[in-house]
Amino acid sequence: MNSQAIIGVDIGTTGCRAVIYRQDGMVVANHSLEYPLYTPQAAWAEQDPEEIFQAVVKVTKRATEEARTAGQAIAGVCFSAVMHSLIPVDAGGMPLYRMLIWADSRSQQYTEKLKAEYDANEIYQKTGCPMHPMYPLSKVLWFKHEQPEIFARTSKLIGIKEYVLYRLTGRYVMDKSLASATAIYNIHKQEWDAELLAILGISSDLLPEVKPTTHIERGMKPEQAEALGVDKDIPLILGASDGVLSTLGSGTVNPGQVTAMIGTSGAVRVVTDKPQSDDKRRTWCYNLTEDKWVLGGALSNGGIAFRWARDKFAGSEQRVAEKLGLDTYEILSRYAEQKPAGSDGLVMLPFFSGERAPYYNANARGVLFGLNLNHGKRHLVRATLEGIVYRMFSIFKSLEEVSGNVTEIRASGSFTRSSLWVQIMADVFGRVITVPGEPEGSAFGAAILGMYALGIIGDIKEVNNFINIKERYQPNMENHARYQELYAIYERIYWNLQNEFEAIAEIQRRWK
Repeated sequence: MNSQAIIGVDIGTTGCRAVIYRQDGMVVANHSLEYPLYTPQAAWAEQDPEEIFQAVVKVTKRATEEARTAGQAIAGVCFSAVMHSLIPVDAGGMPLYRMLIWADSRSQQYTEKLKAEYDANEIYQKTGCPMHPMYPLSKVLWFKHEQPEIFARTSKLIGIKEYVLYRLTGRYVMDKSLASATAIYNIHKQEWDAELLAILGISSDLLPEVKPTTHIERGMKPEQAEALGVDKDIPLILGASDGVLSTLGSGTVNPGQVTAMIGTSGAVRVVTDKPQSDDKRRTWCYNLTEDKWVLGGALSNGGIAFRWARDKFAGSEQRVAEKLGLDTYEILSRYAEQKPAGSDGLVMLPFFSGERAPYYNANARGVLFGLNLNHGKRHLVRATLEGIVYRMFSIFKSLEEVSGNVTEIRASGSFTRSSLWVQIMADVFGRVITVPGEPEGSAFGAAILGMYALGIIGDIKEVNNFINIKERYQPNMENHARYQELYAIYERIYWNLQNEFEAIAEIQRRWK
């Protein structure tokens, strides 16, 4: 039963991970690497595709070597990848520009142009994607108009997973999950939308071929197979986006179950049997399998905001942590624990990269409100964690309104390593939060999807055969009442600053 194993490769925003799972769900090997995020200007967020590819190769090689030592044969590799990335490549598959990631909002003016000239609701209903500069729809227009020489040399417009697969196989193939997260793909017809291609002034030949998430590619380049430590004919399952696979990996595949995930970004998601939209355009809808879709909303500023607090205000803590072999985030969580719920009235709107759901405002900017002389670093850290959860709560309320009554909320993502942060979520939501025993949601979801594609399991709902609930966080209703007061202020601050958000964003664009 367990003589073979599946590799789940998760290509994330700030790092990648290769986890090898036995067919009973037990972990054989787990390796990860980080890579840089380049932010040369306000609203810009770029990465080097080659740095990411090399990291994928390294972590996979380390994992396969460990599995081989343990006597485990590898049955297949399934990929999870971050959404909304865009890379123009030439005829030889070489990147012509750094990859624009989901957090890059430089194409905001083209999003506004699309809203002004076309029916935004019609585009949303066809694609399941609210209008926002994170989507490749707007990014393509930015490249076309702001980098015309590069655009003229572009042979394909792809994302990071397609780049990795091209390097491995020499073929451009995109899974339906990532295609449905481009705002160019018609989720009902399940093809590149002809009208949107006409708006962009491109043909479908410029985009990858779209295949189901369970599609299997074979025939890896021999040198790449050797670099990964696998056979060249090993099945490569396309997999899906990290978001929908995080949902699968947490086991929330039944009605009423919701996943609340915070990694670099964050999201609240629910699985449905068909594409579904929101009359108020607050939620998106992405493909998981041929008969499963994921409805949800995502925020741009999840763990990346906590990382900002670490990088800007915890230099001494990082040095101490390095010497003692500790995690800096654990130290900061202890700091936050020393301050009361509500951070003594300090409210953070952590919109460092604009914001997505539920209001989709790329001009939004970070705000600290309520500062007084009593506030210090520990307050700032706690307020950052709370501000992220406030936005998660706003998404949750929207999603519950669209999808129906929620019976269980499962937490996933790196934030579950902080018991304080999960407790803050329980207190803000006023609901019980459960945490599955498998922390690597997207990699595990990729492995489950790989097992399904290879026929090892017959239904993705069998994921729950591998999952145990590790912890349950009960809400502190006294804290919940306090948080509800602050959340109301948080929402009013956001809406009262609409003109100022737009003005400061324009200044930052002009002064770049």
